[in-house]
Amino acid sequence: MKSVRDIDVTSKRVFVRVDYNVPIDENANITDDNRILATLDLIYYLLERNAKIILASHMGRPDGKRNPKLSLAPVCKRLSQILESPVLFADNCIGDKVSKMVSQLDNGQILMLENLRFYNDEKENNEVFAKKLAGLCDVYVNNAFAVSHRDQASVTGIPRFAPESAAGFLLEKEVQSYYDSVENPKRPLVAVIGGAKVSSKLAALENMLKSVDKLIIGGAMANTFLKSQGFDTKGSIIEEDLLQTAAGIVKKAKEKGVDFLLPRDLVCAEKFDKDARIKEVLADQIPDHWMALDIGPKTALTYATVIKDAGTIVWNGPMGVFEMEKFISGTKVVADAIADSSAFSIVGGGDTGLAAKKCNVADKVSYISTGGGAFLHLMEGKKLPGVAVLE
Repeated sequence: MKSVRDIDVTSKRVFVRVDYNVPIDENANITDDNRILATLDLIYYLLERNAKIILASHMGRPDGKRNPKLSLAPVCKRLSQILESPVLFADNCIGDKVSKMVSQLDNGQILMLENLRFYNDEKENNEVFAKKLAGLCDVYVNNAFAVSHRDQASVTGIPRFAPESAAGFLLEKEVQSYYDSVENPKRPLVAVIGGAKVSSKLAALENMLKSVDKLIIGGAMANTFLKSQGFDTKGSIIEEDLLQTAAGIVKKAKEKGVDFLLPRDLVCAEKFDKDARIKEVLADQIPDHWMALDIGPKTALTYATVIKDAGTIVWNGPMGVFEMEKFISGTKVVADAIADSSAFSIVGGGDTGLAAKKCNVADKVSYISTGGGAFLHLMEGKKLPGVAVLE
């Protein structure tokens, strides 16, 4: 994978695919600008070399239609504030007006294009659309790990037509962090996998069995595994159609000598509600019609002990419904154990990144991925299309 460092970008038009799909409130204020901040090192690098920078991103799901609420204008405003320098804004991403704005860029100027997904051509990876975007630049740089699992015009289309293409610093860092944690880990490698569904993590679980030493399971997906092992999960959320698959994963783990850890106790509630009555029970003693919404304290302590001795930790998915205060304890104990560990720890993006922040460990782990879907794609053992096209 060629790095932007390998290309002379001096005074060139550099098209940078970023992920500025940030949360914005009803007053058009950005409530979390971490995705913008994560790209500053590359922007400063390009500015130091007098590049003409063209930034492109998507925002939300406009379904190919222009939607003022999903405009990148507020992002442009915020980036201007951060850089303490004006960033130009184009109200489109292709067309004569955009081409003219690009042609008039001075060295060291930045132009942000409007939402790429205002065109269905972006998601459809339309060749004509990709050529139009590529025509704006001398160099294409992918710095958007979070969308690199997508086969879309601004991710895999442009590199086919741009004169030169390379990876940005954030994309390099993400891929390297995953390589360090899974492909070349310090042992023992402990994977902490949670979240709601086995189905969403099935391929990742099966692939991780090839490399992990210990596999910790939590979240609602643990219910399906418990039922596959003969536990009566009562009213808990399970995936009936995956019980046999779950049992197969447990069996395969034993055959490979992987320590497969399931909850021994659970925090249960009479209903899915933040004010519901709760009980801490053993995994085989869930009351009738109640549901498991978090791992129990004994399980959390066991998991923390395993994590303490890890050489490398990969965490993807919370241990319970961490959004509700009554069911955050399991995730908090596990998060604290990961933060306190001396291991190299990589945290998957999405809900796991949010959980790390809510548990106040975001600055205590080795690395938090900026892309949940792309991270999971790597965990499944798949190549990212946005990376493969740069190789």
